[in-house]
Amino acid sequence: MKILLIFSLSLLLGFSSLGIQAVTDQQIVNANQTPVQWLTHGRTYDEKRFSPLDQINQRTVRRLGLTWSYATGNRRGMEATPIVADGVMYITTAWSRVAALDAKSGKLLWVFDPEVPGAKARDACCDVVNRGLAIWGNKVFLGALDGRLIALNKDTGAVVWSKQTTEVGKPYTITGAPRIVKGKVIIGNGGAEFGVRGYFSAYAVETGEMVWRFYTVPTQFQESDESQHISMARDTWSPDSLWETGLGGTVWDSFAYDPELNLLYVGVGNAAQYNRAQRSPGGGDNLFVASILAVNADTGELIWHYQTTPAESWDYTATQHMILADISILGRQRKVLMQAPKNGFFYVLDRTTGELISAKNYVPVNWASHIDPETGRPVETGLGDWSQIQRMISPSIVGGHNWHPMSYSEATGLVYIPTIHSVYAFKANTEYEFNPETFNTGEDFAGLMATSPDTMPRFCSPTRLTAWDPVKQKQVWQVKFSRGISAGILSTGGGLVFQGATDGKLNAYRDADGALLWSQQVNVGIMAPPVSYEVDGVQYIAVVAGLGGSQGGHQDEFDNVNAGHVFAFRLDGIFPAPDIAPRVTRVDIVESSLGMDEVGRGADLFAVHCLRCHGVFAKSSGLYPDLRFSTKDVHSAWQAIVLGGMLADKGMASFSDSLDANDVTAIHSYVISQAIRSEQLSQRLIKGVVDRICIPAEWLAE
Repeated sequence: MKILLIFSLSLLLGFSSLGIQAVTDQQIVNANQTPVQWLTHGRTYDEKRFSPLDQINQRTVRRLGLTWSYATGNRRGMEATPIVADGVMYITTAWSRVAALDAKSGKLLWVFDPEVPGAKARDACCDVVNRGLAIWGNKVFLGALDGRLIALNKDTGAVVWSKQTTEVGKPYTITGAPRIVKGKVIIGNGGAEFGVRGYFSAYAVETGEMVWRFYTVPTQFQESDESQHISMARDTWSPDSLWETGLGGTVWDSFAYDPELNLLYVGVGNAAQYNRAQRSPGGGDNLFVASILAVNADTGELIWHYQTTPAESWDYTATQHMILADISILGRQRKVLMQAPKNGFFYVLDRTTGELISAKNYVPVNWASHIDPETGRPVETGLGDWSQIQRMISPSIVGGHNWHPMSYSEATGLVYIPTIHSVYAFKANTEYEFNPETFNTGEDFAGLMATSPDTMPRFCSPTRLTAWDPVKQKQVWQVKFSRGISAGILSTGGGLVFQGATDGKLNAYRDADGALLWSQQVNVGIMAPPVSYEVDGVQYIAVVAGLGGSQGGHQDEFDNVNAGHVFAFRLDGIFPAPDIAPRVTRVDIVESSLGMDEVGRGADLFAVHCLRCHGVFAKSSGLYPDLRFSTKDVHSAWQAIVLGGMLADKGMASFSDSLDANDVTAIHSYVISQAIRSEQLSQRLIKGVVDRICIPAEWLAE
């Protein structure tokens, strides 16, 4: 672990003047009394991501300008929500690194590198991202990619304590932000596709000792100390389930907390593997995958649960952002929990009891017709059953809404959702066997690549900013984007909705109708959510920029190098946006002596081992290396990279445990064939035409 504390007279003087004080639970509970800070992931325990600050408003926003930027030195995905306390901003970057910045000037105070082994990237389904920190007392808390929960001194970055929350050697990862509730650090984990059993845990903030742990799915055999909720869950799984997969149900992102009810709300992820016909033969709802849980924050005891997608079969997680609010429905004030999970339906639940109040699809959906208001269950259409035949299903595995946080405005009563219109082809692998070294989704990736053209029209306006009325369950307005990745959202007391974009712009919209009021180009794509804070009477908007994550490798190609930054804006800011180098897209053509049969075998191996990072048909957006554009030096070192682990420190681990030299040669030949194909005039002409064509996702969802 490396800590760099920046010592200089000016910084020490500035550091001491910031008045850094210990953060308490009560401060977070009363966050609206001190809106100048951003003390927890969603600003408040209810996770509304609404800032009451209004110095920047519909009238003044035209004067908004960049006031400082900080280059992280990182080119991987950036998903963090900054924490701002007493004039200091704490951020995380890829590889679970932490930086503390002066929130007024952007000056670096200290950095911390947990030195996660580069080879751990192989266990990460969706890049080596991190979504942020928690703060309490004199500590900030980090969930590291390799499963450690680390408490740092918030003034220096020194390690106070460190706990391994996952079993070493198993493919668990942590990318989500911890939460602090009543002196406990709450943290979950990811890794469902690699064969793990999901759980989340509470640790004492002072010592790091575990207080309680909650498993989300059962084991094959009943345990002597098995909890009541696991016994209940066991009855919803087949005795012949694929127990070796761990069953999934990881808790990799969302939490919310109601201090009055003392309930911690938890979003649970997908099952492993995806195909329920293989995963749990004979049926069953498969609790508690794709569920929202309410647990007692003191003990971890389950109070209620609501399963958004029983027998989940499409990677339809319920880990998406949850928001708590008190709203009037049919003349009655209700304490509600709102979520727009991947499955495409917007849910309003009674957060005291878990009762379904209402649900409505917020994006095109074809796997279910509606949610039955009596049972709370989706009414499936049959179009989502891919156990026997290939199906085009909407939403895709990316979901109608992914990890990118939405926001609830206390001014308008609307929820602003970063929505995704998408369709995905599911095809079952009829010869599936569990393999802990690769993705275990039950899909036939090689078959899909063999039957699909490598030049496909894109979907029209795949990402959108949707204003949703949770009472009427209807869209109020929508902004459409022609390309790219979703981005998190901030709403403010100034009547504004802020959201970044793939093209490197930060945009501000009028909250009532979605009119674009302001936009600034920063030259780095944005997918993380903005925050707002105040220092010395001046309001700031800040955002972490840099593309990547689950969507980053499979979207449209990006023009510039993915240079991670933090950007801060204020009224009358005049700091220039950084110049970012263009991405190199040249092709060094090399020869392959293998025949088409071996190239075809290479394509199959690529689909199993390489596709999730380097893209379908070896086409990458450029956030991970586009192997078609490899230099001659990379081609020469191909075996050393893939088998020898030559680039393990950069995240490209050795695959010698699952591939041999002949396999790697076949994969190499396939990549070369794709590089040659991309340079052919006919392919460039076809690509030029196809890039001008798009298909409305609504067509395929109907």
